[in-house]
Amino acid sequence: MAKTITALRVQKKNHQRLNVHLDGEFAFGLSRFVAAWLQVGQELTEEKISELLSEDELETAYQKSLKYIGYRIRTTSEVDQHLRKKGVSPEIIEPVVKRLLDNDLLDDENFALMWIENRNEFRPRSHRMLASELRRKGIKSEIIQEVIEKTKPEDELAYMAAKKRIRRYEHLDWQNFQRKLGSHLAQRGFSYSTIKPVVHKVWSEKHPDG
Repeated sequence: MAKTITALRVQKKNHQRLNVHLDGEFAFGLSRFVAAWLQVGQELTEEKISELLSEDELETAYQKSLKYIGYRIRTTSEVDQHLRKKGVSPEIIEPVVKRLLDNDLLDDENFALMWIENRNEFRPRSHRMLASELRRKGIKSEIIQEVIEKTKPEDELAYMAAKKRIRRYEHLDWQNFQRKLGSHLAQRGFSYSTIKPVVHKVWSEKHPDG
C-alpha cells in the first residue's frame, strides 16, 4: 500500500539531510542528494521506500569516506577498514570503494609512490622496509613491486640516510663512528653488504686525509 509524503523538513542538526513524513508522521531521514526528486503529495510504495533507504545508506557511507580521505591521501584498504569500523556492511562498502576509484579519489599506486617519495625525502630506508610499510597499508604485492622498482637504488638510499645522520657522529673516532652509523642504517632495514661501503664513503668525505 502506497503512502503519501506530507512533509519534507531539513534536520536541525544536519542541514544536508531531510526528515520525510508519510501520512502525517515522521518516517525516515534521507540525504538531500537522495531526496532531491521527492515532493509533498508524492506517493511512495514500500518497494520505493526500501530503494530510497538503500540509496541513502550508500550515499551516507560515501560521504563518510569522502570526509575520511579529505584529511590526507588514503589507500583502498584504509577506506575499507574505516567504513567497517563505522558499522558499514561489506555489501555497501564495495560499491562505495568502486565509486571512489571510478572518480579517481582512490589510487593505491599513487599512494605508494607518494609514500616512498616522502620517506626518501625525510627518513630514507631500505626497499625491504618500504615494502613492509606499504603491505601494512594494504597495498597489493604487485603494486609494491612496481613502485619499488621505480625508486632509488638501495645503496643510494643508504647514503641519503647516512648523510642525514652523520652530524650526530662526526665528532666520533672511526670505531665508534662505524658502529653507531652502521647500527642506524641497520635499523632502517639496510643489509651489511650495503652498509659497509656507505659508512666508509661518508667517513672518507668527512676525513679526506684518512
